[in-house]
Amino acid sequence: MPGIDIADNNYLFGYTQGMLLEQLTGQCGDDLSCDNIMRQAKNFRDLTLPTVLPGIRVNTSDKINMNYAQIRLQRWTGTHWDLFSEVLDATSE
Repeated sequence: MPGIDIADNNYLFGYTQGMLLEQLTGQCGDDLSCDNIMRQAKNFRDLTLPTVLPGIRVNTSDKINMNYAQIRLQRWTGTHWDLFSEVLDATSE
């Protein structure tokens, strides 16, 4: 993609969402009914994606429908990103 602004995070976000959609449709198999799509969307278990920080996993359920309920903190050192926290989880199932 020549000429893109590499500081624009929307490209990475869109790619990551595309990977989630690929996982979702794979879980649905041949049943692409609305009911099955919703059931599978609430059934991500420890899904890891190569575009998120190490340790971050996507988990959904009937009670938790957020794609991302975990974060890790990092800071820019001037030359690289330095992770300085464990995974912080916002879920309370």
